[in-house]
Amino acid sequence: MKNKTTLWLLTGIILIAAIILLIILVIGNKTYVASVNGQKITEDTLNEKMMDNYGEETVESLIMEEIIRQETEKEGILISQEEIDAEMQVYQENYGGEEAFQEVLETSGVELSDVEEDIRTYLALNQLFKNRITITEEEIETYFEENKDSFTRPKQVEAIHILVEDEKTAGMVAEKLKAGEDFSTLAKEYSIDETTKDTGGELSYFSVGEMEQAFEDAAFSMDIDEVSQPVETSYGYHIIKVTDKIDEKEANLTDVKEEIEQAISDSKIDAEYELWLEEKYETYDIQYLKEV
Repeated sequence: MKNKTTLWLLTGIILIAAIILLIILVIGNKTYVASVNGQKITEDTLNEKMMDNYGEETVESLIMEEIIRQETEKEGILISQEEIDAEMQVYQENYGGEEAFQEVLETSGVELSDVEEDIRTYLALNQLFKNRITITEEEIETYFEENKDSFTRPKQVEAIHILVEDEKTAGMVAEKLKAGEDFSTLAKEYSIDETTKDTGGELSYFSVGEMEQAFEDAAFSMDIDEVSQPVETSYGYHIIKVTDKIDEKEANLTDVKEEIEQAISDSKIDAEYELWLEEKYETYDIQYLKEV
């Protein structure tokens, strides 16, 4: 998951977009925004509520964004589209993939271009702070030792499966497989698992503890390309074919050093950002032209 500064920036964009959307709705509805049993709720009431609940926070968010913009311009920091695209992919992965991320944007009323600007700001902040933070080898080694278990890769299995409702159907499908029929084709025809049937029953890699016990016991005991007998779980009867296996791998500092450096950097930037912003508030001429 991205660090707090990044998420704060994205949250700020979503908040501002939501408020702008409310304002547009208010304007579109002229004097009244709703009525309840004929009792009308006025535009002024909505405006007051919006200012009471979001006014100060939104103004501060806009001030912070302007400070960042002026500072990055002053430092001559330019962020390429390639850098933005690479970070966007990380964003999407953190939200469960491109489709899930798009749903978040649509629900929030936020344009993709707004998120790109958020990413540009995040990357610019990283460049602004790179000379303000240092990461020592000792810090990296300490972080690794304290989080070693999280870097250990567990044993994993990749498999495809066919799920049917009853034992009789499972036996019939098993016979077809023995006769040489294609596993993926049969999965598309017979499987009741709607999330995997169209891809031939494909499951992603899974570790111990992620599947029902009976399914897991069968899959982890099989060899690659081996096909199981019908396995009963609470979902029905599965026929499993193991397509790959990965052995457990102990954590190695060399393999995860870059990841650790990024984690420490993100943490330090979070702390540095607060100090940096306080400094800028003292040096910038900030005037509040309307009380919120």
